[in-house]
Amino acid sequence: MAKKLKVTQTKSVIDRPKDQKLTIKALGLGRPNYSKIHNDTPQIRGMVNKVSHLVIME
Repeated sequence: MAKKLKVTQTKSVIDRPKDQKLTIKALGLGRPNYSKIHNDTPQIRGMVNKVSHLVIME
C-alpha cells in the first residue's frame, strides 16, 4: 500500500509569485487550514518542497 502524505496550508498565497499560487492550487489547497491527503510520490514531494514555507506536511 502506498504511503500517504497529509498536506495542510498554513499561510495565505496573497502577494506570492504566480508559480507558488499555481502549486498550491495543484495540491488541491486554497485557503489557510485546508488539508489534503496525497500519495507519497516524488512529484508531490517536489511541489511541497517548492511551497514549504506555506504548508506543513505530516
